Amino acid sequence: MSKFTRGGWSITFVCMIIGFMLAVQFRQVHDAKNTLPNQRVEELAGRLIQLEEERDELETQLELLKQESEAATNREFISELKFRACVTALSGEGVIIKMDDSTRAAKSGENPNLYLIHDDDILRVINELRAAGAEAISINEQRLTAISEIRCAGPTLSVNNVRSAAPYEIKAVGDKKSLENAIKMRGGVAETLQVWGIQLEVSTADDVYIPPYKGTFKRTHSKVIEENL
Repeated sequence: MSKFTRGGWSITFVCMIIGFMLAVQFRQVHDAKNTLPNQRVEELAGRLIQLEEERDELETQLELLKQESEAATNREFISELKFRACVTALSGEGVIIKMDDSTRAAKSGENPNLYLIHDDDILRVINELRAAGAEAISINEQRLTAISEIRCAGPTLSVNNVRSAAPYEIKAVGDKKSLENAIKMRGGVAETLQVWGIQLEVSTADDVYIPPYKGTFKRTHSKVIEENL
């Protein structure tokens, strides 16, 4: 056998050995990847990705809920402001009070104005209703606010600068029994007015309607001051 032939076989044998070693090495690496610890790592990695996606989705839902909550809070705040400003109509249980001038004839020497309804008579009724917890009050469909005026204007009554004459209808929303008892209590405003024959009728209802205030609000001499609470 020639030297060249022996050298060719040697190279071939060496290549076979190297190929066998590479094959064994590849099999070991492949088997290592398929071992139980590595499988668990891959499962944990997949679970981590899934949890991150769920977290992102929950964060998105949380942000939406926060926005909805803020919007609801703003709506409630605006609704409360409107209620306090008396610019929204209300309805609920309460009382309806009808008042009219006396039908009695004034006696000789008596002041005939004693038998007529005046602003202070209306104010006494209003004060009793407020003390009994009335949440909203109107006089002849004029909503009373914190700045409403009730005053005599000749033979008429001016409420919110709107004049009207007797009979007067006062409506109030609140606990109907408490409001009724406040007007009818012994020695109260109803008994006092009846002395002069002033007609006063009180009835309760479950659906008393109070209209909104339709006037304007003016602030001429005051200004808002920001305070740190």
